Amino acid sequence: MHSSKELAARTELVLVRPDAVRMEIDTLCRHARENGFRGVCVNSSRVAEAFAVLEDSDVKVISTIGFPDGTADSDVKRYETEVAIDHGAQEFEVALNVGRLKDAEDGTLLRELYDILEAAEERPVSLIFQPNHLNRDQQILVCRLAVESGIKVVSVACGDLETIKFVREAVGSKFGIKACDEIYGSQQATEWLEAGATLLATTILPEF
Repeated sequence: MHSSKELAARTELVLVRPDAVRMEIDTLCRHARENGFRGVCVNSSRVAEAFAVLEDSDVKVISTIGFPDGTADSDVKRYETEVAIDHGAQEFEVALNVGRLKDAEDGTLLRELYDILEAAEERPVSLIFQPNHLNRDQQILVCRLAVESGIKVVSVACGDLETIKFVREAVGSKFGIKACDEIYGSQQATEWLEAGATLLATTILPEF
């Protein structure tokens, strides 16, 4: 079992509800700072507020890009990345365009990821997808696109251990996997890590 400190250092707190208010962002960031969490993930419009609280800390400010459905034009996603950097973002969670994936537009998706990586200027980028929207072949394709593009982490939006194990097999032993869901405690977090996740992200405050 990992210690509470070790788990917090590998866990990001997520607040991307469209109705989240400034006070909630501020409170979450202060909690992350005081308890040694790895990062705080917010929508791009809230990056400046998160950065104002976390600027002098080790907690990463993570911005969503194209969230939640990934359907924005590629140029819009690139611009969103550039603006988020100006506001203090240090890492990014890019939402996959599922429709283009299902249309087998691999080249379009790769060009989009290349553009976002270029805009990020070597800042870490994760590609997030929801497995329940995709069959297994499509999940493998997501993983292949992430690896081929140069992205270092895929974010799996579910707490299904079997899916995490499946993605681990798809990306190989050295690729990053972020498991994103509700984390309630140390045992659940440890199970996700043992299944193959390297990072965790939770939409509720975990009790480690």
